[in-house]
Amino acid sequence: MFSLLVNISANANWPQNGVTIAGGNGAGGATNQLNLPRGLFIDDDQKVVIADFFNDRIMQWTNGGTTNGQVVAGGNGQESGLNQLNGPTDVLIDKDTDSLIICDWGNQRVVRWSRGSGTTQGIILINNIYCYGLAMDEQRYLYVSDWKNNEVRRYQGCDKIGILVAGGNGQGTGLNQLNNPTYLFVDRDHSVYVSDWDNHRVMKWNKGATEGIVVAGGHGAGSALTQLYRPLGVFVDTLGTLYIADEDNHRVMRWTQGANQGTVIVGGNGAGAGANQFNYPIGLSFDRHGNLYVSEYSNHRVQRFSIE
Repeated sequence: MFSLLVNISANANWPQNGVTIAGGNGAGGATNQLNLPRGLFIDDDQKVVIADFFNDRIMQWTNGGTTNGQVVAGGNGQESGLNQLNGPTDVLIDKDTDSLIICDWGNQRVVRWSRGSGTTQGIILINNIYCYGLAMDEQRYLYVSDWKNNEVRRYQGCDKIGILVAGGNGQGTGLNQLNNPTYLFVDRDHSVYVSDWDNHRVMKWNKGATEGIVVAGGHGAGSALTQLYRPLGVFVDTLGTLYIADEDNHRVMRWTQGANQGTVIVGGNGAGAGANQFNYPIGLSFDRHGNLYVSEYSNHRVQRFSIE
């Protein structure tokens, strides 16, 4: 549930050339375009929902190679109305309620939009939060990163306050601190993985822990295999292998559990628009078959790499 159970072989490979499945037609607001896309989520039918940041909307692309997406939330201008979004950074699908949960970054709120036909506006779940990334566990607890307060909180039901699960000790490099946390992943043990963007590392906070463990990076900004440079999208498979969109290195990395360095699985060929290149990869996810999806901020597209 909630993409927690993706089985990927330890020796899996992906082609170096991706296929554009959304956008890729320049920056714009048409239905075949994206403008600075960020987080994305794949449902069981391989539909892809994308936080289309600069278009203030959530787009959905249906599996099957269609060139046009569908606006499923926002798209009514950059304001704070219930029918509007302002720079969404992340989105997930709550299957139990068949709804989208959206980090409405510019409006400092988390909102829910029904996926039912005829939906014209959302409802506010959490207000006055500097949200960036979202995750949900199988008990439907919602996890939200707060980039300004350098913390991650877990919310249940109508809870507006949340329980601190990572950070919350000011901005810094300590194991009990974060520095601009962005995207999240929660595993079956309710451990929270956090992209600690300005610390150039990914942290794992076990359930109930008061400090985290560095599971990738943490050796300063750089392009060595021991390093990350502003990591963003994160995903963990059933083996505990970590996958990271390494933004400023324009690559996707895989870190096996306990490893002190990662391997580059796609990208790493410099910034560019080639099929084997990224230009600031942001969002990262897998479908249930192990196909990799990456949103690219400056190429205004989502690439799919089909598992071999």
